Amino acid sequence: MISAAQRLFLSDGFAATTIAVIAAEAEVSAETIYKAFGGKPGLVRAICEQALAGEGTVPAETRSDDLQASEPDPRKIIRGWGKLSAEIGPRVSPILLLLRAAAVTDPQMADLRAEIEASRLGRMTRNARHLHDAGHLRAGLTAEQAGEIMWAYSSPELYELLVVSRRWTPGKYGAFIADAMISALLPP
Repeated sequence: MISAAQRLFLSDGFAATTIAVIAAEAEVSAETIYKAFGGKPGLVRAICEQALAGEGTVPAETRSDDLQASEPDPRKIIRGWGKLSAEIGPRVSPILLLLRAAAVTDPQMADLRAEIEASRLGRMTRNARHLHDAGHLRAGLTAEQAGEIMWAYSSPELYELLVVSRRWTPGKYGAFIADAMISALLPP
């Protein structure tokens, strides 16, 4: 159901993709989708969660946490985040951009977008707090400010500009994010 919804949302758009169309594509009843996800916002949330897990058996968030727990060098941590961004960006950014467009006219999608953005900012602030508590941030930069910088660099809008519009590879995009964060967050 999630895969069918994602394909249809990305190919036909959010408004044109109905639960009935998704159900037909997934070969389930519309009732099954409503029971499992509660409707289109629930499907978009599930698509985002699946995309944010990344590739492989260990979720990207867990890999990020493990990296922070085991690696003392902040530059290596941030380079690891850049690699995770290269992995996750192509999976989640198209959905987040679709959500941005749908939020303009759909209040439920606007609420979901606000929820997802708040969650993303919270995650970036937790990552920044780790750098701050370890004494890695440049002088005068708070964990909250660093989290906002990381939130901006991990935005779907930056992905759209560099990967979609300028046709950067995900690897080049991830390396750019890492270099930019290192420059913005760490002492020279």
